[in-house]
Amino acid sequence: MLSLFDDATLDANPRSAKANQVTKDIIESVTEAPKLFQFKTKGILLGSSDYIELQRNRFELNFNNPAYEGLLDGGHNMLALGTFLLSHVMPDKDLKKIKLWEDLKKAWDEHGAAVKARKDEFQFKVPVELLVPSDMDDDEAVQEFTMALMDICAARNNNAQLTTEAKANQRGFYEEIRKRLPRDLAERIEWKSNEWESDDARPIKVRDLIALAWIPLTVLNEAGLLPKKSDAGTELNFTVLPQNIYRNKGELSKLFDKLMEHSDVSKPTNGPLYEMHNTAIGSAFDILAVLPKLYDKVFLELGDAYNKETNGKFGRIKAIKYREGKTFASPFYSNEGEYGVPDGFVLPVLYGLKALMKVEDGKVTWTTDPEAFLDRYLRPLAGAFKMPVEMASFDPQKVAKNETSYSFMVGECEKALIKEKAAA
Repeated sequence: MLSLFDDATLDANPRSAKANQVTKDIIESVTEAPKLFQFKTKGILLGSSDYIELQRNRFELNFNNPAYEGLLDGGHNMLALGTFLLSHVMPDKDLKKIKLWEDLKKAWDEHGAAVKARKDEFQFKVPVELLVPSDMDDDEAVQEFTMALMDICAARNNNAQLTTEAKANQRGFYEEIRKRLPRDLAERIEWKSNEWESDDARPIKVRDLIALAWIPLTVLNEAGLLPKKSDAGTELNFTVLPQNIYRNKGELSKLFDKLMEHSDVSKPTNGPLYEMHNTAIGSAFDILAVLPKLYDKVFLELGDAYNKETNGKFGRIKAIKYREGKTFASPFYSNEGEYGVPDGFVLPVLYGLKALMKVEDGKVTWTTDPEAFLDRYLRPLAGAFKMPVEMASFDPQKVAKNETSYSFMVGECEKALIKEKAAA
């Protein structure tokens, strides 16, 4: 058990371990009745395709592919038991800083040797289940084993519902998006459940990002560049209604997975991990990398643009958060603004920028700099947006759930472009 803290990672587990009431209960259980602990817990699940069977029912394990081998289930057991063990060699003030698996690993690197020196003091045992291929020398058997590990891992983690996004992350579907995002933004996205925690800001849910991806992906779909048939030959439909970007983010995550697992888009190259090879979708991800910044720009500047263009009082709209002297953080980059603007007012304006996208040489690109475009036209766009807002009685949910709100803003952006070209 102790050697696992040295070498095992939680990379293969679709949910990262995080200190909570469950870990507190585990620590209490092993503290009060250590000899009974093995009967109270389901223990841990390990998987390895490279192992050596030693004498006396012992096994030497090599985790050569930590993305899908290693600790498959039982991360909270490991976090709790590691914290319990370290409590015997660390000051309480330092122990309280252990919140995540990464915190535990850092503490273990520093104090693990001291724990091992006292290992005979600990009386508890932990059930361990080990999954290995039926024949390690049979390449086909090993390949089948590694492909099955991820499904097994997801099934074992269903005691708390495993999100679609957590599974997609394990399969590598988000890797090309992650590479394209600015580093400071990528670090704030919760790609894997429980892996991100900060005292000063909330993590960005990956499904919010995937929902935005369907704006450029829709442009590709309208150009006929997304797969039309599944690998099994059945008809596929990647048409996304714009209002679903607001109200059906979970369903869009599932549709994204269906797109990414298609052989025209990506293929498994390392066990269950997929690698994308589709340049058209890569170009959509390039567009996506800019959309969070544009979202925040609309969030921060819409109120001022609305007031100046309409002589209105944006802060008096019931759905808007406003208090004189108080600021509100934008969702993606946490920049401070005068108003807290609901998603339902921002998304239709952002979606309007679809008018600035075109397909050229099999890729989706911007026809003009979108940020500069908003600098020039956000005021008239905010003025035009007042109409669907008023028609929806200033209710952001009604605005965002109405398909007309999005097509209207696309039309307003198109008009702005036409006027600009005519003037040029």
